[in-house]
Amino acid sequence: MTKIERVELLSSKKDFFYLFALFTFLLIFSLAKEYYNYKELTKFDSQLVHAKVLKQYQKKNHQVLKLKSNDGSIFYSITSKKTPNYKDKNIELEVWAGKINFLSYLKGFFAFSKIIKVDTHSTYKEKISHSLSKVHADKVSDRIYQALYLAKPLPYQLQQKFSNLGVSHLLAISGFHLGVLSTLLFFIIKYPYTLLQNNFFPYRNAKRDIFFIISTILLFYMFFLDSPPSLLRSYAMLIVGFILYDKGVKIISIQTLLISILLLLALFPRLIFSIGFFLSISGVFYIFLFLIYFEKKSKVWQFLLLPFWVYLMMLPYSLTLFGNFSLYHPLSILFTSLFTLFYPLSIFLHFIGFGDSLDSILQILVQLDTQAVKISLSKSILYIEILLSLLALYKKEALVTLLIYNFSIFIYSIYYIA
Repeated sequence: MTKIERVELLSSKKDFFYLFALFTFLLIFSLAKEYYNYKELTKFDSQLVHAKVLKQYQKKNHQVLKLKSNDGSIFYSITSKKTPNYKDKNIELEVWAGKINFLSYLKGFFAFSKIIKVDTHSTYKEKISHSLSKVHADKVSDRIYQALYLAKPLPYQLQQKFSNLGVSHLLAISGFHLGVLSTLLFFIIKYPYTLLQNNFFPYRNAKRDIFFIISTILLFYMFFLDSPPSLLRSYAMLIVGFILYDKGVKIISIQTLLISILLLLALFPRLIFSIGFFLSISGVFYIFLFLIYFEKKSKVWQFLLLPFWVYLMMLPYSLTLFGNFSLYHPLSILFTSLFTLFYPLSIFLHFIGFGDSLDSILQILVQLDTQAVKISLSKSILYIEILLSLLALYKKEALVTLLIYNFSIFIYSIYYIA
């Protein structure tokens, strides 16, 4: 049987022009909408704002609130140190934001505020959080699962511990988790759907229907978690990827990534200020780069080599932006591979009433002596990495140079702490 060759979506200058025109229109529309919201917020000395408390933490003699308003703007404010914990609560505030500019509004701003009203009803998120806490007697394990399932921030010391281990990305819900969840949902839905299809609607397209069910479930989950940038990017890529695949377009392509990035930035211009968003994009870029060059390798080799590849490629980003490195850091390659088993297994165990079964493993991990050093790399190191990565799309020699360059940074890091 002749294999049908998948095609690139953009094959001519005209295609690129139409796509650019579409994204430009969407961007102008999105910015106009944001500017209208900005003017509404700043037209009076103060404004009533309905928002959700994303974070609340103590700082000196006051508490800091990170809030997300109903129109999607992110801002910070302060309140009395005696204020109760309103995290995940919906509140109404009087906000004094008259002096901020539009750029600050998009990036996330600070404004003084006064809490007017608090919705005291327990949200679904709070109910699930409370249920998780009852399952895990160990507080550290509870906080890890709260971060893993509900995107709650970890305490600073625990965050540093995982940063030293090089596994912070496993606790921050992203495309990695979305991929695991998609696979898990596919196997849960596939067989019941097939049974129903064979008996009642054999004319339906199974792939499209199953994808619609999975994408709907994941959409609700994303909104439930307040749409973290990395999860938003991954969800958009999932939708774009399936549509292109369904139309016979090649999806393991830099074009797919580019279209997803442009679409997200056009619809949500605030993402341009999100470091997490760009780190997430970088991770996907290197996965695609690997698959472009090693697509003819067996699936087993790809599974074994990919974690090493992604670790090595993302190391300059990690050291430049965060700087934490320890002797355990390279073991994140192994931890990432094991996590693909741990994550779905932990979900299954929670559903059947044995959610604390893996707590002892987490306790062993947390008890590791992960003393780390700060390795401060110049941003020029990262700029060279990005340049070589882009050149590697066109030249194999650049790919070899990139590998040598990143491996040299890895050897330097090991030598630095030895």
